Amino acid sequence: MVTAIVLIKAEIHRIPEVAETIAQMPAVSEVYSITGDYDLVAIVRVRAHDELADVIPGGLNKVEGVSVTQTHIAFRTYSRHDLESAFSIGLADV
Repeated sequence: MVTAIVLIKAEIHRIPEVAETIAQMPAVSEVYSITGDYDLVAIVRVRAHDELADVIPGGLNKVEGVSVTQTHIAFRTYSRHDLESAFSIGLADV
């Protein structure tokens, strides 16, 4: 699984509409409105790197109201959920 974090600048008056449209895309798992230089962050998950071309420049960038994107590819995932699962192995037996 390939995870991409896509930072998105959108036309100010269209941010909610842009977020809702992007959130409906099958490869997009989450969209957040954020502070700072960008307006939205989308989490994209695909099976192979090649699919990113279809999802980001082929789809997400074409959403009306999207003006700029910047994509970051995740190498590894670290989360509390993963750590809790790892450290709880064998605890049920104690």
